[in-house]
Amino acid sequence: MKTKTKNNSKYTEDWIPIRNISNGMIVLDNKKKVTGVKIRPRNIFILDQSTQDNVLIALKNFYNMIDFEFWLISADRPVDLNNYLARLQLLYNQTPNPAVRKLINQDIDKANDFMNNNITDTEYYILFKEKNDDLIQKKLRTLMTGLANSGLEASQVSNDDLRIILDNFLNSGMTTNFGTVIS
Repeated sequence: MKTKTKNNSKYTEDWIPIRNISNGMIVLDNKKKVTGVKIRPRNIFILDQSTQDNVLIALKNFYNMIDFEFWLISADRPVDLNNYLARLQLLYNQTPNPAVRKLINQDIDKANDFMNNNITDTEYYILFKEKNDDLIQKKLRTLMTGLANSGLEASQVSNDDLRIILDNFLNSGMTTNFGTVIS
């Protein structure tokens, strides 16, 4: 009879069967790979009723034709407006017109409010697990084509996307600050 070995590690990372994240795939200890597509959000509710109905019917057909296990995931990613704020500040400093400066200053205040309120973008993913590289490519094409036929854009997940998904999962959706020191 086998005895269970107890993992005495204090770190969650030691319990997770992840070997590597590369080429838009999470490589597991059992050599299976987790990958999928990132779906570009689209607000269909601003479209006319007929178009909405067509998109929903196409999505229903798309989901019904998927013949493999998949996970539909939504993940929040913090919005980083630092580059936008820097460009606004440069524009503010270069603009002599007081009316335009006032408008730019209002935009700066609004962007700072967004950052102070921890505004996030919600991103959507369809992930699956597979060992065979040819089947991975076939499933990716199936997902991207099916979503395109439904009027949605999709691309293979990136390494950063997968890290964000793992971070959200492991930290209960709480925001973490990678590489920063908080005092």
